[in-house]
Amino acid sequence: MDINAANIEEIVKKVLAGMSTTTTSTARQTGVPKTARVGMLTAIEKMEVKEFPIPEVGDDDILVKVEGCGICGTDAHEFRKDPFGLIPVALGHEGTGEIVKIGKNVTKDSAGKPIGIGDKIVTCMIFKDNPDITMFDLNKQNVGGADVYGLLPDNDPTNHLKGWFSDYILIKGNAGSTFFNVSDLDLDSRILIEPSAVLVHAVERAKTTNILRFNSRVVIQGCGPIGLLCVAVLRTLGVEHIVTVDGNEKRLEFSKKFGAEATVNFKDFKGIEELSKGVQNAFGGKLADFGFQCTGSPAGHSNIYKFIRNGGGLCELGFFINGGDATINPHFDICSKELTLVGSWVYTLRDYATTFDFLKRANGIGLPVKELITHKFPLSRIQEAFETNVRQEGLKIAVVAD
Repeated sequence: MDINAANIEEIVKKVLAGMSTTTTSTARQTGVPKTARVGMLTAIEKMEVKEFPIPEVGDDDILVKVEGCGICGTDAHEFRKDPFGLIPVALGHEGTGEIVKIGKNVTKDSAGKPIGIGDKIVTCMIFKDNPDITMFDLNKQNVGGADVYGLLPDNDPTNHLKGWFSDYILIKGNAGSTFFNVSDLDLDSRILIEPSAVLVHAVERAKTTNILRFNSRVVIQGCGPIGLLCVAVLRTLGVEHIVTVDGNEKRLEFSKKFGAEATVNFKDFKGIEELSKGVQNAFGGKLADFGFQCTGSPAGHSNIYKFIRNGGGLCELGFFINGGDATINPHFDICSKELTLVGSWVYTLRDYATTFDFLKRANGIGLPVKELITHKFPLSRIQEAFETNVRQEGLKIAVVAD
């Protein structure tokens, strides 16, 4: 065979073409599969794992391999009562994972940080209905009116990957999605970003009263994950005098790990006057300067006014859905005490980004924030995970990759 320059060039082209084809084929087989499992709420108190095709990744989209997602109180409400009328729905919004495919137009996250294949990511909100909310919104609007992955209607037959309780999630860039590169945080910290942001925002709201200071006496009512994270955020800011109120002794003891100075179990007292005296005694005979109400209980809201001194402040953040009406006496609880009240719901984009630094700071000063995650279940046991959460057998329940 007479091989000249033209023959050699043709042979090289065929070899290179073959190598290219082989590489692409291998990437499809060993990288991203064709289908993904999705944990879906298909009926009241019924989670099912279904399998769906993984859709194409557009130029503005991100495909994320899920590593873990916490079960939020909102997920529990949806599981028990479907208050948002979303069934069937792919749940999970406290999630995080690794980027495995990314559209050519996606180069930076919502804070301007470079982003690419292999980076760890979390999502915030979807702002298609309010384009005025930005990372640097000077009006500090919260994101309560926006959509969120994990609470989206399952109305697109081409994409069911809308919640973090899944093998993969598709982040649609042209839908107003916000997302952050958090590759410098470990998995457990990343799972706790969303609930921690709720408390970063609440403390920022509390600071607007000009009452919350380093030496303030602070009472926190409710020692679920939200109340415990409230203790942690305050401790990272240097607040020393914190008293927690709850009816679960184990959770009260846990609050001491986060920095609570003293605890009060409301089950040890008869009536609000006696309970108020118990809180006062825990502060050495004085009422609180400031209170955070984290229970989601109308009775809890009614009670906390009695724990706060004249001229003090209160932040109510426990109600993420309509929990019912609370009874207060406007004269005795607010007017004659000249109490300053703020409400807090969700967070701003700036608060979300600030939360990354809070978690680093909390870890740096030795607060065991990651111990909040007391149970981890694989996706295949998601029904058990939700049932464990509803029974309040742990603190933060997470679903992690198999």
